[in-house]
Amino acid sequence: MAKITAAEVNKLRKSTGAGMMDCKNALVEAEGDFDKAIEILRKKGQKVAAKRADRDSSEGAVIAKVNDNNTEGVIISLNCETDFVAKNDDFVALAKEFAAIAVNTNSKEEFLNADFGGMTVAEKLIEQTGVIGEKLEIGSFEKVSGEFVGSYIHAGNKIAAVVALSANVNDAKEVAKDVSMQAAAMGATTLSYKNLDPAFVASETEARIAVIEKDNIELGRLGKTLKHVPTYISRLQLTDEIIAKAEEDLKAELKAEGKPEKIWDRILPGKLERFISDNTTLDQELCLLDQNFIKNEKQTVAEYVQSKGVEVTDFKRVSLV
Repeated sequence: MAKITAAEVNKLRKSTGAGMMDCKNALVEAEGDFDKAIEILRKKGQKVAAKRADRDSSEGAVIAKVNDNNTEGVIISLNCETDFVAKNDDFVALAKEFAAIAVNTNSKEEFLNADFGGMTVAEKLIEQTGVIGEKLEIGSFEKVSGEFVGSYIHAGNKIAAVVALSANVNDAKEVAKDVSMQAAAMGATTLSYKNLDPAFVASETEARIAVIEKDNIELGRLGKTLKHVPTYISRLQLTDEIIAKAEEDLKAELKAEGKPEKIWDRILPGKLERFISDNTTLDQELCLLDQNFIKNEKQTVAEYVQSKGVEVTDFKRVSLV
């Protein structure tokens, strides 16, 4: 039997990430043949992967990566079974290595077939399943491209976002990071209210009104202030006619309150803005550009990026929480 040295074990460990004893045993079984030992460890990973195929891998690390030209960005999630593994430094480092490969591919399938040190990414996942002892898989693969792309990874590697801008302006790096942070923190799912499906908006309006009316029954019973029941929940519903009608109603209120007509022009814009805000709650929850900017709630994200001379052309967000 070939004598296995500590240097050989350490070399195999660095190459595969497997534990010292696993590496030693593989080298012993392979009679010192390094490539054969790697194959033995891969087969062990395949066996572990097969046994754990039906396990839930809802934990993991979410990593965003932008290419050197800042024109493409990707988010991947490397999923595992437990939070204990997800927080391991080696696991996060592996996720970052995967992301560096992913940014140069165009689909999840292409990424899984990409080279990772002489094996494919898919094979590396199986190998590391054997090393770690938990089911590993790529849960998400999201990519954007644009004139300038930036990213943000929330602390703990559980949420990340990438944002594409229409131009590479002087403040592009700051703007892209700010908007990526907004997307990560506030959970937008679409870019603008213009992208919402009218049928979804209609059904969501009915559902939200029903919930508020139900809550108001209990609040009324307790003698508490009732919640406002909105007529609309998205800018998609606020036609020019509805806005004009709201303006006329507000003028009637000002007249009834005895406010001089000469000062209406100073009061109406604020009241009309409040009307729109009260009737666009869905947009503020789901639409990135229509949300209040977290660094300055007096402006929307759309107003913030417009002030910088750019537009947001695309974004992606991935969360494991």
